[in-house]
Amino acid sequence: LALNPWDVVLCISGTIISCENAIVVVVIFYTPAFRAPMFLLIGSLATADLLAGLGLILHFAFVYFIPSEAVSLLTVGLLVTSFTASVSSLLTITIDRYLSLYNALTYYSERTVTRTYIMLILTWGASICYGLLPVMGWNCLKEPSACSIVKPLTKNHLLILSVSFFMVFAAMLQLYVQICRIVCRHAQQIAVQRHFLASSHYVTTRKGIATLAVILGTFASCWLPFAVYGLLGDCSYPALYTYVTLLPATYNSMLNPVIYAFRNQEIQKVLWAVCCGCFSSTLPFRSRSPSDV
Repeated sequence: LALNPWDVVLCISGTIISCENAIVVVVIFYTPAFRAPMFLLIGSLATADLLAGLGLILHFAFVYFIPSEAVSLLTVGLLVTSFTASVSSLLTITIDRYLSLYNALTYYSERTVTRTYIMLILTWGASICYGLLPVMGWNCLKEPSACSIVKPLTKNHLLILSVSFFMVFAAMLQLYVQICRIVCRHAQQIAVQRHFLASSHYVTTRKGIATLAVILGTFASCWLPFAVYGLLGDCSYPALYTYVTLLPATYNSMLNPVIYAFRNQEIQKVLWAVCCGCFSSTLPFRSRSPSDV
């Protein structure tokens, strides 16, 4: 089988994704202080992206070194599971951020922990079900005409995944609009109470809106091209179109650690401590709202 440069790029992308997210998973797993709901959700996102990176590497290895239909189904199933879990984890983080602002007084309670575990179970349960579909027989290996732009996924399977993405994106957009309104209202109230200047309120509001715009803009720019092409594309189209739209989607898993983990001050403290050789799992942390993550 001739080596496809696009597959090499995807494999390199998977390697970078795996390294980045492995750091986040290890830091959260080995730091007892990171047991708050927001860190569990960040850990879920990092785990999903780590599996996505490993899936890209394994897919490349098996396609070129151990070609097998059964193994191909397993790797594609892993990729579907991991990317679905990644997108779903982004939605759970958005929900958690919204609830931390909307129910600020009751957020730090046992109900929040229970709700977080329920969201994690639903996220991974649905993702695993999506990923098992090709393995359980919903594939186009015996019927090439039913193939989608991503073989061996069927057109109906990819249609469900694409529609699910648009539903998640719509939910995230609505929640972030509500978050933006709450942040603006809180900033205005604080400015009035503390007699801040109008310019200070404007700067705070603009900073919050800019952060939300970066989060949503990154997510949309990475996944929208592939989701749209998944709806409109056909298996008869050149494979180049699939690679061109799929590669940006993998970049989302590459950027997630930067946006959701490495920007967090508590995680930064642990990483600096590890780099300096003075790691302690009992480092004191300042409690932060998930909306700050």
